[in-house]
Amino acid sequence: MKLYDGGVYLINETELVADTVDAAAILRQKTGVASAKEEAKKGTLAYNILKNHNTSGNMDELQIKFDKLTSHDITFVGIIQTARASGLEKFPIPYVLTNCHNSLCAVGGTINEDDHMFGLSCAKKYGGVYVPPHQAVIHQYAREMLAGSGKMILGSDSHTRYGALGTMAMGEGGPELVKQLLSQTYDIKMPGVVAVYLKGSLKPGVGPQDVAIAIIGEVFDKGYVKNKVMEFVGPGVKNLSVDTRIGIDVMTTETTCLSSIWSTDSAVKEWYDIHGRSKDFAELHPAAVAYYDGCIEIDLDEIEPMIAMPFHPSNAYTIRELNANLMDILDDCEKRAKTSFSTPVDLNLKEKVRNNRLYVDQGIIAGCAGGGFENICDAADILAGASIGPDEFTLSVYPASMPVYMELIKNGGASKIMQTGAVLKTAFCGPCFGAGDTPSNNGFSIRHSTRNFPNREGSKVQNGQIAAVALMDARSIAATAANKGYLTAATDFDVNYTKPRYFFDKTIYENRVYDSKGVAHPDEPIKLGPNIKDWPEMSALTENLLLKVVSEIHDPVTTTDELIPSGETSSYRSNPLGLAEFTLSRRDPDYVPRAKEVQKAEKARIAGGHPCHEMPELKEVMAVVKTKFPKANHDNFGIGSTIFAVKPGDGSAREQAASCQKVLGGWANIANEYATKRYRSNLINWGMLPFIIPQGELPFANGDYIWIPGIRKAVEEKADVITAYAVKDNELKAFTMTLGDLTDDERQIILKGCLINYNRIS
Repeated sequence: MKLYDGGVYLINETELVADTVDAAAILRQKTGVASAKEEAKKGTLAYNILKNHNTSGNMDELQIKFDKLTSHDITFVGIIQTARASGLEKFPIPYVLTNCHNSLCAVGGTINEDDHMFGLSCAKKYGGVYVPPHQAVIHQYAREMLAGSGKMILGSDSHTRYGALGTMAMGEGGPELVKQLLSQTYDIKMPGVVAVYLKGSLKPGVGPQDVAIAIIGEVFDKGYVKNKVMEFVGPGVKNLSVDTRIGIDVMTTETTCLSSIWSTDSAVKEWYDIHGRSKDFAELHPAAVAYYDGCIEIDLDEIEPMIAMPFHPSNAYTIRELNANLMDILDDCEKRAKTSFSTPVDLNLKEKVRNNRLYVDQGIIAGCAGGGFENICDAADILAGASIGPDEFTLSVYPASMPVYMELIKNGGASKIMQTGAVLKTAFCGPCFGAGDTPSNNGFSIRHSTRNFPNREGSKVQNGQIAAVALMDARSIAATAANKGYLTAATDFDVNYTKPRYFFDKTIYENRVYDSKGVAHPDEPIKLGPNIKDWPEMSALTENLLLKVVSEIHDPVTTTDELIPSGETSSYRSNPLGLAEFTLSRRDPDYVPRAKEVQKAEKARIAGGHPCHEMPELKEVMAVVKTKFPKANHDNFGIGSTIFAVKPGDGSAREQAASCQKVLGGWANIANEYATKRYRSNLINWGMLPFIIPQGELPFANGDYIWIPGIRKAVEEKADVITAYAVKDNELKAFTMTLGDLTDDERQIILKGCLINYNRIS
């Protein structure tokens, strides 16, 4: 795999020319013309799709309107509640509500099913589509029923990626979907576009997850595609089945890219034909000469079976490399566990080694990444006639949709798997985010799913539990299962892959899915269960701001899972205050009580009382502030909390990573950088200041106060640099921060306190 240091020109989708001083001469020699770089930039697929959806008239400052929206049941309640508070009357574009995250209804009595009934009633009232639990995971339904070549889809799940079907899709926090529901726009600068140039063919036994892990391992730490569009091109594309392309594509989220898009061909046309949607296909190719801001060149012939060890998809090794250096790599994972958790834990993976081989406790093939038809059929061929054995090892397989499940029953793939002792389950995203299939303490699970962050498998470190997940391709998981739990690469098996043809039967959707066809029924009552609560009132940004640092995190990257845990806490995501109790619970258990203490002072101030009565320490702090700012008083400053993290926001699009801080009185984050646009946008949409501070020794520490004079004016006047003061040692110590680029609308959202206020007031 090769990463180019600079840009590249792609000629006729077959030949790369690096952007060097000789590029113009080379282009002239090969094409007869010396293409201008700015014109060649317009030749990418990404540029043209974005242009067709941009409403600003300015391709440097995009204002995008999407064709369709999709959400699942741990996001759609909050989104619709926000939109309702902002005046929603009808879904202006198709909006699909799937129910694939809280499907088990195992926590909190009726609350999960109450969310489902809320979704169904809103689909009726506002004119949407409702997919009941266990019918399909969000992204498989979108592929089967929503995607269209040249279209754009916005989803409230970070793995909203349908580029292999010619659809540019993006996963964002809920407020960005709210904007689309209110006929507003998705505002971004024109992103960079990076070519992923494929050549060669995959060896038998090598699958999409192997390619994806290899890419993530190469680019993640370098930030090579951060907030850019990955565009898959080259002669190798045609050598990949569409299911394989889909499996690679969905994992692009883990590179921190903004979106993805692939050139399309006759194989994609056949895919649309099979799904009865031929009219949604269009052949897409870059122009004869297209310019890319970077390039990842991949020889598919060289890809081996891969494994992403705990605790990140970028912790990538070939399985061959792992087996050759087993004890050293396992030791590294154990050290990562000690630094990845705030609570002391004892992960002992080295005890999994039996006779110099790694024994695995659990295998899972599931969800939007692993649950595809071809993945499961290939796994079934490997498992045919095998036994997974009566020991600790278990294998669970989740087809991504009921149509896929039905076809596996018809073609015999299901019986091949079940005869081994494995379990076939219904469409559910739980194995990806820690709801169900949690291994035993110190368990080690291999999964063809999307993430292996700490506690992503459902263990609770705060209760003394720990388990770990490694990501692998379905084929090597099946090979491991056929070897009764001993880690094995699929290429070690000589298998006749039958590659059965897929036949899509949408009858079950026609019989079960509620589709309004875009017709709203305004008189339909919304069903509100007792856990479904409105968002609390949120204040506008004050003239000055006093922040208390209530958590300080120095990990290289902080995931959204650490900011607000996944798993069973998902059941409470329809209750903003209830969910907020879990904020940072697995990373900094003292965060919530600290934040609440600060919030008491602010509530007293808003109510007309004196904040010092709630927090006596404020009297001493403000005495220091008044030595330089004598006019400061609780009539002209707000009191809030903030956290510092080096690089927060990797992972999920869930808005709750920001909103939970907000409802606990958070007014800002301070970071060296933000891991994703998604998380930064979530902060802004919840009225929180996304401060950036240079790397180096911090001028403040956990528990310190920060005085930010004139912050409202600084936001209004687009100040480049904001001067703040740490209150330390009875004096004010000045330092500077920035807010980065903000659109005019984003500034107004922050000034008014949140997106809800912005839409209520404007």
